Amino acid sequence: MSATGPDEPHRVAVLALESVMAFELGIPDRIFGAAVRDDLSPCYEVRVCSMDGGPVRSASGFTVAVDHGPEALAWADTVVVATIQPDGPVCDVEELPDGLEELFAGIRPEARIVSFCSAAFVLAHLGLLDGKSATTHWVLTDRLRARYPKIKVDPDVLFVDEGRILTSAGAGAAVDLCLHLVRRDHGSQVANAVARRCVVPPWREGGQAQFIERPVPETSGIGTAEAREWALQHLDRPLSIDELARRARMSRRSFTRRFREETGQSPTQWLTVQRVELARQLLESSGLTVDQIARRAGLGTGVSLRQHLRALLGVSPSAYRRTFRERAAEAAAPAASA
Repeated sequence: MSATGPDEPHRVAVLALESVMAFELGIPDRIFGAAVRDDLSPCYEVRVCSMDGGPVRSASGFTVAVDHGPEALAWADTVVVATIQPDGPVCDVEELPDGLEELFAGIRPEARIVSFCSAAFVLAHLGLLDGKSATTHWVLTDRLRARYPKIKVDPDVLFVDEGRILTSAGAGAAVDLCLHLVRRDHGSQVANAVARRCVVPPWREGGQAQFIERPVPETSGIGTAEAREWALQHLDRPLSIDELARRARMSRRSFTRRFREETGQSPTQWLTVQRVELARQLLESSGLTVDQIARRAGLGTGVSLRQHLRALLGVSPSAYRRTFRERAAEAAAPAASA
């Protein structure tokens, strides 16, 4: 994927278009810039650019002066299109800035292309999402689906990884996607260190369904957080909804309703995701067998783990372990040889 050598930083170009959202524009540098190897050398080099190298007007009422122009797109291993004003011309009508198609034609065929939030419309206009799954902010998903019927729009997730093309939901989901890329490139240990440094969760529960506007229920001062925290400490054992409801001091019905309001998922769905996440961490960081990991994560057998991992991530445990261990070894190689 990368044109750079194993001891060189992965190159990331962040494209700022007119009406760029300032918050999301700074996320790649903040997240990727915090990723370092054991010898403290950087894992990434980030450059912010515009279409012509000139300043760009942000959606926040100030102008952004960038240090790079379109040459950064051809230089990059990963190109990120930062969020643009959702009610601007690109999202409201099929209108791209003049010359953008030519600039994207100059991106290397193997380079990753990433969109934050409403920038999914840019990739859609360019035809890069045709036949693929993608997401954007939940407010915009119906618009994206109606305008581009060839795209499989998923309104419930925080981000979608289609290999070379990745899309995220709104604002904070850009952080989730960048952490996912760090995890994909260098493993969970580096990604978790980045999350701690940036004081953000390394992996957020649920998708953006939990953030969709709904009538606010009457609060009783009782939530499911304590039960969820207890469950995370006991994933190696069978956990029933009734047991979790008792921990939360609620009836099963009230617990299930409140749980979905707070997480965007049913208790069963949430538990499965947490078990798979624990299994992922163990596959990356331990020498346990697949059956041992399955038991420790509460998934029963290796067969069950294989089914769940393939359903959620599309890979087998052995392929996942091989991929992340090879990436971790590649990331550690420069430090070992220094």
